[in-house]
This record gives sequence, C-alpha cells and structure tokens, in this order.
Amino acid sequence: MNNSNIQINAPSVSVYGTHKDTQINQLQKVYSTLFVRPMTRLEVAQLTGIERANVCRYVAELRKQNSVEVVRFGICPITKYNKVQFLTTNPELFPQKKQLDIIFDNEK
Repeated sequence: MNNSNIQINAPSVSVYGTHKDTQINQLQKVYSTLFVRPMTRLEVAQLTGIERANVCRYVAELRKQNSVEVVRFGICPITKYNKVQFLTTNPELFPQKKQLDIIFDNEK
C-alpha cells in the first residue's frame, strides 16, 4: 500500500481558536477590566487570569492607541510595593493635562 496518496484533512485552527484570536480576546478583557476602576497590572492579571507579562504587553499596545492612562501612583494592594501605577481605560477618569498648549503664530 502506497501511503503517499493518503491525505489528512486536519483543521488549520485549533478548537480553542487561533493565537491571534486569543490575543484579541485578552486585550479586550484587559481593556474592560481597566475600564471598571483604576488598578495595577498585577490586579488585572489576578482578576482576569491573564499572565502579568501579557497584561504589560497589552497595556503597552493600549498606550500606543492613547486608550490607557496612569491615574496615580500608589501602593499595590497585593504586593504592598510602593510607587506602582494605577491605570484606567475610562476616558472620564483620565487626568487633566497639566501642560498648556503653546500656539506659535508665525504668520504676520
């Protein structure tokens, strides 16, 4: 019997979805978790079950899109470490800009 003619029709996508789908779902989960209230990356990781390193990567992606802001620095409620960032994706909680925009009028 010649096995070269046997064709296996295996699905190209696993039953759990593609790797990219998982990343998008995790990114959405991080976004929605940070929308509820300001919290640290470790809090997000523990609430969502997403590894902290992945949470950090998704926060970096959200930062590139201007979708996340640091609300304040404080003590982490989990590790008790000082000077950690409390983040939010809720635009209503974004801090006000302290820097004034300077407009130069070069046309005279």
